[in-house]
Amino acid sequence: MNIVGPAPGDPAVVDTVLRALPAWFGIEQSILDYVAAAPGLSTWTAFEDEEAIAFLAIKEHFAQSAELHVMGVLPVHQGRGIGSALLRAAESWLCERGVCYLHVKTLAPAAGSEPYARTRAFYEVRGFAPLEVFDSLWDVSNPCLLYVKALETPV
Repeated sequence: MNIVGPAPGDPAVVDTVLRALPAWFGIEQSILDYVAAAPGLSTWTAFEDEEAIAFLAIKEHFAQSAELHVMGVLPVHQGRGIGSALLRAAESWLCERGVCYLHVKTLAPAAGSEPYARTRAFYEVRGFAPLEVFDSLWDVSNPCLLYVKALETPV
């Protein structure tokens, strides 16, 4: 596996990966929004041979904080540490830039989604802490949980 980035996101990669993950990305407009945003985001892409198998995109809001905007790993490649490797690469780059905090929004436990329970476990194992639930940020049937992680920036 080879990770390339940061670079502008490739809309075709984002579209392909997200459409392969309907349990997480089953809302058509959301997929279209992620695809449209891709070229403007700092993105890391994981390749196996020459095939893009995963990506992670960062949205920089302020000098001190950034958002893990979207990440996806093709189903056949999940559980191999690819998401963790993408996250490490992005965090290292953010730390070099002096970013102190990384946050991510995901589906809250109240939604009762098993795939998103795995997503929350992924983030928690990697040092993210739940910060707040927004019951209607997306819509009432998709409550949003905001996670945050303090990054270790160089002194």
